[in-house]
Amino acid sequence: MSRINSNIPSLIAQANLSQNNMELQLRLERLSTGLRINRGADDPAGLIITERIRSDLNGIEQAIRNVERASSVIATTESALAEVGDLLSSIRALMVEAANTGASSKEERAANQLQIDSAIDSITRISNTASFGGLKLLNGSLDYTLSGVDTSEISLARVNNASLINVDSLEVEIDVLGSAQTGGLYYNGGTTPPGVLLSALTLEIAGPSGVEVLTFQSGVALDKVVSGINKLTALIGVEAALINGDANSGIVFSSAEYGSSSFVSVKRLGGPDPDDDAWETYRFPDEDEYPDTSGGFPWSDLTGADRDKGRDVSALINGNLATGDGLNISINSQSLGVELLLAESFAIDPTATNSTFQITGGGALFQLGPDITAQQQLSIGIGSVAASTLGGVLDEGTLNYLSSIKSGGTNSIEASVRRGDFTLASDIIQESIDNVTILRGRLGSIERNGLQTNVRSLQAAFENLTASNSIIRDADFAMETSKLTRAQILASSGTTVLQLANQQSQQVLQLLG
Repeated sequence: MSRINSNIPSLIAQANLSQNNMELQLRLERLSTGLRINRGADDPAGLIITERIRSDLNGIEQAIRNVERASSVIATTESALAEVGDLLSSIRALMVEAANTGASSKEERAANQLQIDSAIDSITRISNTASFGGLKLLNGSLDYTLSGVDTSEISLARVNNASLINVDSLEVEIDVLGSAQTGGLYYNGGTTPPGVLLSALTLEIAGPSGVEVLTFQSGVALDKVVSGINKLTALIGVEAALINGDANSGIVFSSAEYGSSSFVSVKRLGGPDPDDDAWETYRFPDEDEYPDTSGGFPWSDLTGADRDKGRDVSALINGNLATGDGLNISINSQSLGVELLLAESFAIDPTATNSTFQITGGGALFQLGPDITAQQQLSIGIGSVAASTLGGVLDEGTLNYLSSIKSGGTNSIEASVRRGDFTLASDIIQESIDNVTILRGRLGSIERNGLQTNVRSLQAAFENLTASNSIIRDADFAMETSKLTRAQILASSGTTVLQLANQQSQQVLQLLG
């Protein structure tokens, strides 16, 4: 049967040729772009996942650049701190030289003071000028801002890191659980304290700074014993006082500093005189707080001992147990890292009301990951290293900073000479050195354990995600060229078949003669 109005073989050939041409265009498109997925129709699910991966890759690339920038900032900061450390070391050497007053003239000490003044001015200048791309690094602009710090409870507060995401301020609450203690030994002078020594005796008194041997004659008043020991406090680190200010109550020997590293030891050498009461000192057994002796001294609660050590303050910071060191407490977590020097009256009173202050802002925030979350951010505080902020040694309730060592300061060379004691000046310089070295160590730890490990992790993630994205989205040229050849052959043969199908309808003309 032959019909000319409907050429079915031609329609079939056209349909197949159209499909072959579409296949050919698809292969040519993939080979020209190098991508297997060029539009959603190519692979809807594959397009969704690869677009997400591409977004992750862009975030990781930027995170790597962020980490490299943060590392550069820290390296620049540490190089400036290294210069400050060198200046502090030179100041220490000059102060040690000046302390040798028996072999140095007033003019030499004045020359040393000029060098110290110049070095301190240089430290402050570095603090004010150290910068990275216009960002001041050591002038305190990258430190945290605090409010509500009660100096009668917290003498010094340093915030190393704090997470302020989604909050206007972060409250820090300090709850003293166990009091800070000095080592304490008590002497009552005998069964009936007469306020004097009943016989001559020789005492070996030792503390964290050293040991001294003192000999007292019979009949010496206890307040004279106290005075003699206190004259040696700078040498041995031990203080003495009359119990309740009354010579008839006895003597308390205590370490000059608080904490488990401090101790007091009082031993009688040669043994007691058999004609008088035996010399014996006592200590409180693990007391939680200093006893109230205003109503009489509780001798029955004491046990015999010739040595006692102090105790570190125990406290909670925002409900977390802090590390205690004498009057100092600290905590270090991802959300909060603080170092606090507590006032003596607060640190020895577990019944005191909790102290609170607010961290209202500041700090240096580094975005280290592809997602803007607290887990992928690092916040650190870099305080000022100006001479007016370095040091911070507590002496008789007053904080003493490096600036007090300059000419005219309370701890200058001449002021120390007049006191006959360079100890406080030395402590301030050492504390300043510790401030700088600890900050350098903290920054170095962040760079090594935070930034360097993070960038390696990001680079590994970038490599793996790139490979995954390539597997899903990129074209396989071997396969595509093979399919291109097939599509070319089919398109060519389809064109030939369509031509034959169209010629077949013309055969009906032969029926017309």
